[in-house]
Amino acid sequence: MGSLFAELARQASVNARREVEAYAREIAEFGFLDTNSRARAETLEYALWLRRRTVELSPDNSELSDDDLGYITAMGESRAAAGMSLDARQRVLGLHTSLMLREINEVTEAQRGVGVDELMRMMHWFAPQGERGIRAYSQGFVTVLRNRLPYVEQAALLARSLLKGDPISAGLASALGMELPERCAVTVIRVPDRPAGDRDLESEIEVLVKTHHVPMTWRPGRGSGSGELIALIPLCPAAPSGSPASPAFSAPPASPDFSAPRASSAPEAPVSDLVRDFAQALGRPCAAGTATSSLSEVADALDLARRISRAAPLRRASSLLRPHTMADVFVELAVVDVPFVDAWLHSVGRSLQPGPDLFVTLDAYYHHDMHRGAAAAALNVHPRTLDYRLRRVRELTGIDPGSTRGVRIFSAVVSRRLSR
Repeated sequence: MGSLFAELARQASVNARREVEAYAREIAEFGFLDTNSRARAETLEYALWLRRRTVELSPDNSELSDDDLGYITAMGESRAAAGMSLDARQRVLGLHTSLMLREINEVTEAQRGVGVDELMRMMHWFAPQGERGIRAYSQGFVTVLRNRLPYVEQAALLARSLLKGDPISAGLASALGMELPERCAVTVIRVPDRPAGDRDLESEIEVLVKTHHVPMTWRPGRGSGSGELIALIPLCPAAPSGSPASPAFSAPPASPDFSAPRASSAPEAPVSDLVRDFAQALGRPCAAGTATSSLSEVADALDLARRISRAAPLRRASSLLRPHTMADVFVELAVVDVPFVDAWLHSVGRSLQPGPDLFVTLDAYYHHDMHRGAAAAALNVHPRTLDYRLRRVRELTGIDPGSTRGVRIFSAVVSRRLSR
């Protein structure tokens, strides 16, 4: 055994204690190690065992045995059973890896006689076997979650892990009977403040998860009852970039499947169906935005979908035809970042306040592609009444709502007003 391996073996006990102390100091959920001597002893034993096995196996590039992986899996089960969160689990894995690499680096710097060959053998072993160990640990962690958590909470955990790029998402998906897709539509449904006593969202979200079989999670907002529902809807591999397509979930709740396309009347149907189902269950106006991406870029897609949902007008289920995309609100997205333009649009909106329901009228007019009959029917008024209101808009602002200029200005005014 070379000097690198011998020195790491000699320092194993000290380094294991240092790792346990780092857990207690840097990860809030491990604060119990300072008061629970049994848990501290178990954690120390595991940290020491990992180091000794590393020194034993790495010189000859030997793999972790089935018994080794079984012990690591059992440790993952133990941590999950103790209530460790996914965030804490990820921090533990990151901290352990960081400390192990630092220990190797410290020995290398302290002993200039360490050969490159020894260091290369160590690193050649560390990467693949570390990955196998992480998979085993995650498998044990997920096994406990599957037995302890309801289906809807597992789906929420999967959504959050996918958005964070946590490798455990593969294990969570497997536990739910899902296959991870290559691409998905990240959809955000924004819910404004709801009055006290409004219907319980938790039960509605549970029904939604079991009906659509997609990962989704609720994030509360700052206001009372406000927040956003985030759903990751899988797309078929053939789906063109930028447009929703049929999802790969179609199995029953006990075993949803990413890989079997769900029949739909249009490529947008799965995303639109979920949004409308939630809007109907909510019974109040909401706004939805969606953006598609590869699974590795869902965090960026979430940011865009959230921006779209905040720029989109609030609508009830009856008029929420589909979630908005960037193509629908790109003007409003740009306006939000230019305060003086937004202020000007707001002043134009104030000019419309003396008129009779002019915001609602313009919304219906543009929502129906300026078709007078359809817009009047939606407003439940005579077409002449619609004409009168449009003339009133022109009188108050000097801008014809049916002109190109009017469409550009008033569509943005209405969207900004209705998005609140």
